[in-house]
Amino acid sequence: MRTLVLSAEDVAATVRHVGLDALMDEVIAELHEACDDQHGIHNYDVPKREGFSYDNPAVGLLEWMPLLKRDAEAFIKLVGYHPNNPWKRGLPTVLSSLLKFDTTNGHLNVIADGTLATAIRTGAASAVASRILARPDSSKLGLIGAGAQAVTQLHALSRLFPIREVYVSDIDPRVAESFEGRTETLNLSGVSFHVCSANEVARSVDILCTATSVAVGGGPVFEDGALSPSVHINAVGSDFPGKTELPRSLLDRALVCPDYLPQATWEGECQALPPEQLGPDLMQLVRGCSQYAANRTRTTVFDSTGFALEDYVVLGVLERIAQQIGLGFEIDMESRGDPHDPYAGLAGAPGATGRVGMGLVEAMDSGFARNGQGSEVRAVKAGSKGSKP
Repeated sequence: MRTLVLSAEDVAATVRHVGLDALMDEVIAELHEACDDQHGIHNYDVPKREGFSYDNPAVGLLEWMPLLKRDAEAFIKLVGYHPNNPWKRGLPTVLSSLLKFDTTNGHLNVIADGTLATAIRTGAASAVASRILARPDSSKLGLIGAGAQAVTQLHALSRLFPIREVYVSDIDPRVAESFEGRTETLNLSGVSFHVCSANEVARSVDILCTATSVAVGGGPVFEDGALSPSVHINAVGSDFPGKTELPRSLLDRALVCPDYLPQATWEGECQALPPEQLGPDLMQLVRGCSQYAANRTRTTVFDSTGFALEDYVVLGVLERIAQQIGLGFEIDMESRGDPHDPYAGLAGAPGATGRVGMGLVEAMDSGFARNGQGSEVRAVKAGSKGSKP
């Protein structure tokens, strides 16, 4: 049993092989299919994510996002969110790793870089929800927060809607001004870009995406005034208790659809609303798309906190393509020695015994053992202790 490793370069090479548009289209289609599966809710066990938040040595959080596909495999995403990364360390705000396990034996089947995958699946999730809730003729897209997530929001939505104008705002003017240049790989011919204030963005568009690093208690990121009555909003940035992007008055009149209810009520826009005001989650939305499309004439919100099913889907797509074209490499990650002897296979290894051919008990009885550098160290006898599970 070996573990497939997909590094950041392997993931990038996979995307280059199939093309950005083809990959995004496939992730959108497979996420829609996973949500549309009438038995899907019973096939998956998806707890809400948990983690640590901290202020030192830097403001950030580290979370784990598990998923169990019953009778098949388990998945977990480890993700870090550090809003100062771009300008202090030259790193993405979000860094993550994706892992998939065999539930027959616990073997780690795949480990992959999840940073690009996170951005892609977040855009794909907005596209799945927007196809149902936004007007099909939506041509004006607004982006409040013009970082990495904004690029994939534009990409995914441009695959489904006739986007002709993009309105951009960011608290860092340099990020907003550079946004058009960062989208050149998308080949969006005939699209015009406008850099303006957050309020002007919100007033000018058919579809609005908020993807900010606003601080806890720092929202809303725009004012509720003169928005289109039928605007659809993908709220991407709310990912922490007390952190919200949208005005409460807008939420009160909108159909608010969480991606995953237990999580969104804890750390999404839904945390501001009582349960009776919440609309269908993403799975319900997809399975009842004809019914919920009737809301395209009113204000709608997709509360996108990001949940493990989305990451599981994108890893499946990347893994399949990588294996087809021979990308990635395999390693022996786990021990496969005698299941009854944790020291099996260590005989003769430097530091495994006091001297070559000397058993552990003999080494202890002789009063010394040697470390990996050959130095003598005193051996101390101790009572036995069983291995931890």
